[in-house]
Amino acid sequence: MIQIDDKLISEDIFAESFVCNLTKCKGACCVDGDTGAPLEKEELAILDDIFPKVKPYLRPEGVKAIEEQGTWVIDDYDGGYVTTLVNGSECAYVIFDEKGTTKCGIEKAYEDGAIDWKKPISCHLYPIRVNEYKTFTALNYHEWNICKDACTLGSELQVRIYQFLKEPLIRKYGPEFYQTLTEAAQEWEREFNS
Repeated sequence: MIQIDDKLISEDIFAESFVCNLTKCKGACCVDGDTGAPLEKEELAILDDIFPKVKPYLRPEGVKAIEEQGTWVIDDYDGGYVTTLVNGSECAYVIFDEKGTTKCGIEKAYEDGAIDWKKPISCHLYPIRVNEYKTFTALNYHEWNICKDACTLGSELQVRIYQFLKEPLIRKYGPEFYQTLTEAAQEWEREFNS
């Protein structure tokens, strides 16, 4: 683990390669799994506020799930906040393009200028998972077999996880943190891969 301020960063974030390959996985991370995307407490009010503007972008089954369950729910497993699911399966905010690839209805509304919030930070940061503890924050690589094509593409393009996630890391922690993270990654690379 590498420590930057109160954050402990898994060395996998420096070592592993990753670039989402939607042509291969079709966005399976938005439809597989047994719970919705993790949400931060301050994101709950945002989801409530933006729903009327996001609603026209969503599938009827997604709208129905949100109207019945709410714009977010509490995870039965750990009591955390998560996005609503359709029939215990895909995220209610998921839409599909003509090729069957998942897209985010929230992000589509953002791209069209309907809202000014891109999507939940946990989605934007994936495959990094953030765990908050009393005295520190842990950033870990969430390895999932559905992302093997992303690992292959990342290796081909020589892009590490922290490089692929530059925009969301800056969004969450700011440019100074990302600069320090990049310097730590370069130092790690010199020490372990020279």
